[in-house]
Amino acid sequence: MFTLLFTLLMFAFFAVVVLAMGAVLIKIALRVALFPLKLLLLPLKLLFLPIFAVIVLVKLVVLFSVGMIILAIVIPILIVVTLLALPFILLAAAAS
Repeated sequence: MFTLLFTLLMFAFFAVVVLAMGAVLIKIALRVALFPLKLLLLPLKLLFLPIFAVIVLVKLVVLFSVGMIILAIVIPILIVVTLLALPFILLAAAAS
């Protein structure tokens, strides 16, 4: 009984090893096959790199500007809320 169990475990272990080796071989084969395509598209990537850099820079500037606008709106609201809550805070401190 234990021999059958260990035999099945051994076959399962070797099956996993063979499957992993097959996956690695397929990955290496795809990488080797697609390498000329990557070399072919490299000049195109280098042409579009400045355009993408400008797009990312504009996106960051817009996000920073929107954040500053939200902060400029929220700070006066927080000041007003603090001024309205101050008498209640003073009364609670005096009561205790």
